[in-house]
Amino acid sequence: MNIHEIMQLLPHRYPILLVDRVVEIEVPTRIVALKNVTINEPYFMGHFPHYPVMPGVLIVEAMAQAAAILGFSTISAADAQKTLFYFAGIDSARFKRPVAPGDQLRLEANFLRAKAAIGKYACRALVDGQVVCEAELMCAMRRMPAAGGAG
Repeated sequence: MNIHEIMQLLPHRYPILLVDRVVEIEVPTRIVALKNVTINEPYFMGHFPHYPVMPGVLIVEAMAQAAAILGFSTISAADAQKTLFYFAGIDSARFKRPVAPGDQLRLEANFLRAKAAIGKYACRALVDGQVVCEAELMCAMRRMPAAGGAG
């Protein structure tokens, strides 16, 4: 799945769209996506200027976006146009090493279970085969309110 297909699913845009490509997807159980980390991303100006490091919260957000793409793959294209996946929770997050410009994040999300439109995913982010972050994430699937109408 290329960036144009990803942008048809996720509502995020620069600078918060954090998935560049999907390289594997096994609907409905698993996804592998990529995020290319570059020095020109705006957060590097302040985090940290003399030793640029990708903020951990953005690594977790990238994993959540990959999980959301997996969630979108389980519904019809018509329903996807009227649906959002919201972050609903983070459990057991652990950061193993910093992510720097020039790194490529490999984002892995495995579907664990769903209950009442909330899916739980086991996620990992890796650089060069080494785990940099892992967490269990929950994503809530919600219908968007009709344009001009009350939610």
